Amino acid sequence: MTTGSLNSRVCIVTGASSGIGLETARGLAAQGATLVAVCRSRERGEAALASIRESTGNADLHLALADLSAQASIRQLAKELLARWPSIHVLVNNAGVVETRRRLTADGIEMVFAVNHLSYYLLTRLLLDRLKESASARVVNVSSDAHRFAKLDWENLQGEKGWSFMRQYGLSKLCNILFTQELAKRVVGSGVTANALHPGAVGTRLGQNNGVWAKALTLLLRPFFLTPAQGAETSIYLASSPDVEGVSGGYFAKRRRAVPTPEATDLGNALQLWELSARLTGLPA
Repeated sequence: MTTGSLNSRVCIVTGASSGIGLETARGLAAQGATLVAVCRSRERGEAALASIRESTGNADLHLALADLSAQASIRQLAKELLARWPSIHVLVNNAGVVETRRRLTADGIEMVFAVNHLSYYLLTRLLLDRLKESASARVVNVSSDAHRFAKLDWENLQGEKGWSFMRQYGLSKLCNILFTQELAKRVVGSGVTANALHPGAVGTRLGQNNGVWAKALTLLLRPFFLTPAQGAETSIYLASSPDVEGVSGGYFAKRRRAVPTPEATDLGNALQLWELSARLTGLPA
């Protein structure tokens, strides 16, 4: 049943049809949020909302469709969200992919970098003025301790010179933290906060698009993982808890402040990534 602490608060969650995204959406809906679930598949999105409605009793649930690998689709999504919602209070950037081989998007950008980082960057920037107008507002970026496996190589951000699926995933999660750092700096005093988090090692569908072996491996390891509901706890906490009202620029794990790598908190790296991302998305820096 809904608790009411997020009544009249419009909360957007990307990648909300399964896994951590679904459970994050469920947790916010349980607190009475006006929930907007961003999904790629209408069928899976509607099934997710039906599940949330049944478990929370919240009927104020809405589906928005987008392919977050395609910038045109992200722009259309933002246009629809801005037209529909005069206020937006919470944006949880949660959608993510793992690829075992290098693939390019329709925009010619490497898939993992495009979905896991650039979609966060582009959607947030397109909605940022509305978030400021709606303040207090929160941006929550789902990162990962996988960022510890990556090193910034500005000449190989998209795997142009060498490919490792773990390195590329970790790099995208490093980018999430750097983006959060720079965003937090830019929104100081606006009433908008930005924080990143590590959800823990969670048994989800992530990576199961990579063939039989990947699916078998994730099923084999699942007993050792957190459940998606456990993995969503920190996202829900950062999106809704009064304990972090006004807290910004942080990296959290298990609902506590955590320390990412020095590379992830380097303000020079954060600014350089922001400016590169602006060029890749056609936005002013």
